[in-house]
Amino acid sequence: MVGNIFCRKHQTHMGNGRVSVLFLLLLLPLPTVLSWGKEGHYAICKITQEYLSEDALFAVKQLLPDSAEGDLAAVCSWADEIRRSYHYRWSSALHYVDTPDFKCNYEYCIYPNKTFNYSMVMHFINYYDVSFVILVGDCHDSSKSRHKHRCVTGAIYNYTMQLKSTNAGISSGLNYNLTEALMFLSHFVGDVHQPLHVGFTGDLGGNSITVRWYRRKTNLHHVWDDMIIQSALKTFYDSDLSIMIQAIQRNITDNWSTDVSIWEHCAYNYTACPDWYASESISLACKFAYRNATPGSTLGDEYFLSRLPIVEKRLAQGGLRLAAILNRRVIDNGTPLKKDQHGSFPLHGTIDTFTPYAEKMQYEYGEKPN
Repeated sequence: MVGNIFCRKHQTHMGNGRVSVLFLLLLLPLPTVLSWGKEGHYAICKITQEYLSEDALFAVKQLLPDSAEGDLAAVCSWADEIRRSYHYRWSSALHYVDTPDFKCNYEYCIYPNKTFNYSMVMHFINYYDVSFVILVGDCHDSSKSRHKHRCVTGAIYNYTMQLKSTNAGISSGLNYNLTEALMFLSHFVGDVHQPLHVGFTGDLGGNSITVRWYRRKTNLHHVWDDMIIQSALKTFYDSDLSIMIQAIQRNITDNWSTDVSIWEHCAYNYTACPDWYASESISLACKFAYRNATPGSTLGDEYFLSRLPIVEKRLAQGGLRLAAILNRRVIDNGTPLKKDQHGSFPLHGTIDTFTPYAEKMQYEYGEKPN
């Protein structure tokens, strides 16, 4: 029998929970949402490259498109650049996850029993001939949403699984494009570390909260995507992103050195822990992003200087965690699946919700073991 599968609600401490189900997905076009600007994603992937193992760095470079010239950071905004194109509209909702209004925790499903492993998940992918597996939680759980169970945490699970499938030698019967999987994963790990990408459903993660950033009219989500970083570059880093990245890296080796192992750790020997990253983000959104940022307010020095350390730490965490995911033999020694013979990536993708029969899923209901 497969291991226990159940849901948990993350607050300050782990709460009790009950079982949910695996949903096998495949799609519809969705509304777009902004994400960390190019500077933020570039910084995250530059940090990642500094912490990749030799094998992982080699594998990453093998998977990168020729245009990247071996630099992961060069393609970390690719997922933003293509999502408005006709063939990639299905990916729009994968950049964020909704949290019910004023609920400052993230509810999700986890697999605490180590007997529930990757091979079992791949068995279901193969059995049902689908390409997307996601854990049920706060993925668009608003009753008004037309696109339930599609979100950034599920996307991270999915693309991690695709990359890992090659390394594990498991065939799902699907022709994964691992170059595309790497670029999506690198982007979405960055997105889930932006607090307002796990923001409230009612204000679209701060997109509908109009504010002024000093004299400039904008919205709260954009402040966290771009404005804080851009203001920091001008104020402290001589408008040079490389200097900002170096400063963050010094903090990693000095001020945050004792935290690094905690940030990189994944419970139950998982490869990626996007639910945990999302839990951190909604907590930070409540404590820092939404606080003192009411509609029509002007955000200035007090907001900027108190929030900048949060942004810089999230960039550091995103970079380190992406490196940790790739270092956990996700793609080490894997067989790279390069671009097709026409030099392009797949131009279609679908995600829809499908609930398999419980008896075929062979679930056990249970609580977290002591």
